[in-house]
Amino acid sequence: MKLAPRLALLLAAAVVTATACAPQTSDDSSSGKDEKSGTLRVWLFQEVNNKPKEKVVDAVLAGFEKAHEDTEVTVEYIPVETRAQRIKAAFNDPASAPDVIEYGNTDTAGYVKDGGLLDVTEEFAAWDEAKDTDATARQSVTVDGKVYGAPYFVGVRALYYRTDVFDELGLKPPKSMDELAATAKRIRAEKPDLYGIAVGGAYTYGAMPFIWANGGELATGKGGSYASAIDSAAAREGIEAYTSLFGDDNCPAAKCAGMGGNDTVTAFASGKAAMAIGGDFSHQAVEAGEVKGAYAVVPLPGVEPGSIAPAFAGGNNIGVPRSTSHRTLAVDLMKRLASKEAQGDLFGAMGFLPTFTDVRQRVAAEEPFVKPFVDTLAAGTKFVPASAAWATIDSSQVLPTMFQEVVSGKKDVGAAAGDAAKKMDDAFGSAG
Repeated sequence: MKLAPRLALLLAAAVVTATACAPQTSDDSSSGKDEKSGTLRVWLFQEVNNKPKEKVVDAVLAGFEKAHEDTEVTVEYIPVETRAQRIKAAFNDPASAPDVIEYGNTDTAGYVKDGGLLDVTEEFAAWDEAKDTDATARQSVTVDGKVYGAPYFVGVRALYYRTDVFDELGLKPPKSMDELAATAKRIRAEKPDLYGIAVGGAYTYGAMPFIWANGGELATGKGGSYASAIDSAAAREGIEAYTSLFGDDNCPAAKCAGMGGNDTVTAFASGKAAMAIGGDFSHQAVEAGEVKGAYAVVPLPGVEPGSIAPAFAGGNNIGVPRSTSHRTLAVDLMKRLASKEAQGDLFGAMGFLPTFTDVRQRVAAEEPFVKPFVDTLAAGTKFVPASAAWATIDSSQVLPTMFQEVVSGKKDVGAAAGDAAKKMDDAFGSAG
């Protein structure tokens, strides 16, 4: 998951979405109740500048309360940094649990394993708007073929580049990964005070496109049973392509091996790099930096000239805890919060990209900056394994350790990838 910093308010007001009540289904909630009135509690993530988000949410809640007599909704905005502890505690103590939650899309499998999320497969299938949800966003709420929420917004990364530097050196945006590396090294050679492209050894989601573009995968399998594929021949080619960008001829390992995604964007925004891989959510930071007015964005190129590298589709979802005693109401509120109209308003307020393909095309027409990110999404994105093990793999820094071992010269690609694969398989095995 990656939460986006803010774009300027593009839409003047939030419009209430009229969403039909959820169809009756067999109640698999742990409470065994489906009360049709009372108070619903909602937990959403607290943003850096939360007021625009609150305005969109308040409009949705007003429509919900108007549609359902004798109901009211209370919203608590919780810190992202402590979400894991808060949500896990709520799963373990149903009396304290909310009825609707926002959660990171990489958290889905873990929350399902914990038994915390309600299966809303039937309601999602019956929801008219769901048919326009993009495939990767749908995957982010799906575990073992069942749906456990509604996608809320999506975030992807593309290639930011300095138009002033490219014009001065007579360069054009790279059309392939080989061109990307060559362009970065030429810039570094002619402007040694700049990184050609800022890369980070701890930038997992910036490195993944190199693996995927070369035909590699993080893991293979499905249905909760996965095996690491990070040491396959294709994945090793991708690791080699990414780690080759570390060195004195582009981004020195001594300075760049420890950098994460925010560090690389900061390096670009502050004028220390000619290129960087950043998200749609990085726009505000770049606009506030030294390069304002002297940069552009294109999709990150793939291996074949003219192709687009698959990007990781980050973002957040809206779900319903199994402990709710208001199943029908909670599912309806989930759909209203994640509806097309609400997502369009949320983009206007916060800059979060909608998960519906048609809404995304509309906002791209309204805000040209969005186009390279929409093009990246349209070209096909990837997601992490739908396994509870991913939380362990991610928090244990398995992939950053692998990249850093290679760029430091401690291990070659084969050895580092083999060790990473073993750690991943141990995690998959422990997750069951």
